Amino acid sequence: MSTEAEVQSSETTRHDTPAGNARAWLVLLLAGAFEIGYAVSVGGSEGFTVVGWSVSAVVFFLLTLFALSVALKSIDVGIGYAVWAGIGSIGAAILGSILFDEQLTVLRAVWLAVIIGGVVWLKLADSPKLAESSTAEA
Repeated sequence: MSTEAEVQSSETTRHDTPAGNARAWLVLLLAGAFEIGYAVSVGGSEGFTVVGWSVSAVVFFLLTLFALSVALKSIDVGIGYAVWAGIGSIGAAILGSILFDEQLTVLRAVWLAVIIGGVVWLKLADSPKLAESSTAEA
């Protein structure tokens, strides 16, 4: 049998408090930073043949998955994953151009800006004020 506290806990929404939601978004940003580290490390590992880069890739991989899983306790999976992947993509493209002399053309920069806009829009869509106004309109 379930206790009343367990039932109430399972019935709460994923966004219990604004502070908890803000912490989850900060952890998601951290997970995105770790994802950038992972992507850059994989690029530098040259097919996991360079030991230092390979070890770095494994460490960043574990850190990014852990931080992402913590963030997804409070953020919807689809939104959180999209933001995480967007941060990783943008960061890897920028650092790849700096560290590995990869070309960052104007066209690529435009599409990275589209990704940034999408990530910001997803964050705004997750805000409590926007959710309240959408509910009030419906």
